[in-house]
Amino acid sequence: MKIAIALRALASERRLLILDWLRDPKRHFRAQVDGDLEDDGVCGLLIAEKLGVSAPTLSEHMRVLIAAKLVRAKRVKQWTMYRRDEDAIAAVKRVIHDKV
Repeated sequence: MKIAIALRALASERRLLILDWLRDPKRHFRAQVDGDLEDDGVCGLLIAEKLGVSAPTLSEHMRVLIAAKLVRAKRVKQWTMYRRDEDAIAAVKRVIHDKV
């Protein structure tokens, strides 16, 4: 794991919000037509809607989170669903804790 990539991902208030919302997707997002919010992840359009950004802007945020391995993407039909990678997040927390 490259800690610099993870720190860059975590340096954005919007990306931190996304990670927080994905921790409890049923609480933060309305039901979606395709895919289960917890099993499959949250549709990118729902995240963009809640964040108040365009789809391309959200795509850039998600690209950074995926590169940092903090989030996983999954295709369901024509949609991209996003879920937190809890193991990777725990690993980043351990590295940060050990460095500080």
